[in-house]
Amino acid sequence: MKLLKKNGLKVLYLTGFIVVADQITKILVKGISIPFLNIHIEGMKYAQSIDVIGSFLKITYVENPGMAFGIDVGIESKIFLSLFSLAASVGILYYLIRVRDQKLLLRISLAMILGGAIGNLIDRTFYGIIYNYAPVFYGSVVDFLNVEFFDFSLFGKTYERWPIFNIADASVTIGVFLIIFFHRSIQQVEKTEDTPAGIMDADGKDNGQTVIEDEVGGKSASEESVSADQNDIELKNAEDDNRKEV
Repeated sequence: MKLLKKNGLKVLYLTGFIVVADQITKILVKGISIPFLNIHIEGMKYAQSIDVIGSFLKITYVENPGMAFGIDVGIESKIFLSLFSLAASVGILYYLIRVRDQKLLLRISLAMILGGAIGNLIDRTFYGIIYNYAPVFYGSVVDFLNVEFFDFSLFGKTYERWPIFNIADASVTIGVFLIIFFHRSIQQVEKTEDTPAGIMDADGKDNGQTVIEDEVGGKSASEESVSADQNDIELKNAEDDNRKEV
């Protein structure tokens, strides 16, 4: 725990929260029975739907053998998809560690993507064994969030509602959108923090930096003004002395 705080990796707590929330909701929807722990969750029947907010939001239990949002890749590509998800999760974690000193928004985005990737990877890797219907890496992903949306077409298929998804899918999508929409602002903030402190004038020059350079090269503008005033006073005193002598 201290290591995460020290190295700026506290966003991994968000990753862990997403994975736990994703798995709990999936188990509640699908159901599970663990006799030796005296755990028995009935779950929903396949394709059963429960209205949450009228027809706008429903809980509909389906299973997805392919990618996110019900995109099917075929049984032949299933092992490739599972292994790719595993490699992607490791890669994202490695990159997150490398950018642990970067802006918080970037780290949050990566943490959300990582949490979603791990959440669905657990389904594909272990659900086939846990529920005794497929070998390792051939499990199906549990989807249940059914949201009404305007009609649209995706990969040649027209949808009247948004494809049924889960918390992991939502987490990955939000993380990707955060990076896309705020990537430029993240870079601008980093560049601003890397420049020397000072006030930018109308020409885009850093006045604070100019003062520093003036002080390094010689006297500052304020020092030169004081010196000029002292010279004027000495000259005036000399003129007064000359008048008295005359």
